[in-house]
Amino acid sequence: MLSFNPKTNLLELTQYKYSLQDVEKPNLYRDNFSYDEIPKCTFNYRVVPMNPPEHIWITDTTFRDGQQSRAPYTVEQIVTLFKMLHRLGGPKGIIRQSEFFLYSENDRKAVRACQELGYEFPEITGWIRATPEDFKLVKDMGLKECGILTSCSDYHIFHKLKKTRRQAMEGYLDIVRAALEMGITPRCHFEDVTRADYYGFVVPFATELYKLMEEYQHPVKIRLCDTMGYGVPYHGATLPRSVGGIVYGINHFACIPSELLEWHGHNDFYKAVVNSTTAWLYGASGINCSLLGIGERTGNTPLEAMVIEYAQMRGTLDGMDPTVITEIAEYYEKELNYVIPDRTPFVGKDFNVTRAGIHADGVAKDEEIYNIFNTEKILNRPLGVEINKNSGLSGIAYWLNQYLKLPEGKKIEKHAPEVAVLKDWVDHQYDDGRVSYISKEELVDAMHKLTPQLFDL
Repeated sequence: MLSFNPKTNLLELTQYKYSLQDVEKPNLYRDNFSYDEIPKCTFNYRVVPMNPPEHIWITDTTFRDGQQSRAPYTVEQIVTLFKMLHRLGGPKGIIRQSEFFLYSENDRKAVRACQELGYEFPEITGWIRATPEDFKLVKDMGLKECGILTSCSDYHIFHKLKKTRRQAMEGYLDIVRAALEMGITPRCHFEDVTRADYYGFVVPFATELYKLMEEYQHPVKIRLCDTMGYGVPYHGATLPRSVGGIVYGINHFACIPSELLEWHGHNDFYKAVVNSTTAWLYGASGINCSLLGIGERTGNTPLEAMVIEYAQMRGTLDGMDPTVITEIAEYYEKELNYVIPDRTPFVGKDFNVTRAGIHADGVAKDEEIYNIFNTEKILNRPLGVEINKNSGLSGIAYWLNQYLKLPEGKKIEKHAPEVAVLKDWVDHQYDDGRVSYISKEELVDAMHKLTPQLFDL
């Protein structure tokens, strides 16, 4: 069967239909996943076209997946973070949704408190066990959408659920029907999709979901879960690890539109961010993230990273307020006692701090030389210089100008006598065997003792 694609202006062959392959033995892709070896990344040189949707967005799982790997948030903490998500996402709601557990009374209190804020975005969605009884809970909470677990790989179907593929699929479809009967939008979490038999289970299951959408005239969402972080963004990589191939096939063969497709990545192999961007490029509108990447094992895709990725891909923040990212990081550290690794991009205390004297000399002349973008304007994080044995006159001069907030025309030059006095003091610290950097408090104290005239500036 031929159909005309108005996006590509080409005739396309659409006769490919994939049926469930109800195998007797699980397909564990042992060529790729030998448990006693590092997983192999294989290629067959088959490529699929990039197909970025007209609209892309971010969804949040901080209070679901993120909360599975840390102490539970209090209701007050959830409300505070939810307000920040709302501000960060901006008036267009680029942060489209945030999902919540519904099991405990504390979970439900948090949902009610966030509902009372009256925000359109992020929309509050739920997460439940895949049982008809739990959908009543969703309905009682007034939620329009809820996630359910629909594990896809034979690792899960055969070894965890102890079912055949057909039994698993029929069970999932029964739950989806129950949700649709109640007018709830089910969000099917295709768990472990990067180890699943793509044409033998994943596409046939998605095709059946499409049929249910047509029958009930109600959307069904699919969240493609890279549960173990096996996905790869490489051109020509084989399924089931190819992120582009996974997204393209669900969109093309199962006819699931981009706005109903979402990618949920994990960072086990350091690819959460690049895989998420790849999912956008190949046809998924939604990317599911958590604040600071906090989640199972190595964590989820960091939400703050995808805010920056959105701006890189679209050339605009579309009303998002990235200065809130800095507020979120400060809240986690000061109020939640969470330690952010110093060199974490965008949120770590050292992400835009330079230590080398030659670098400080460069930023004193033009900070663009060693700063990724205007971090003071975009993130409310001025570029910093840390003083150590390598800082030299340039580093100390830059630090002084920044600390004293001196405007152009009044900035201290690196050859000023006060800078030389402080450099001698710094050098003396390291002559005695010190290896750590010098704190702001130490430098200010030294200024009071050695160069008090600087404070008159």
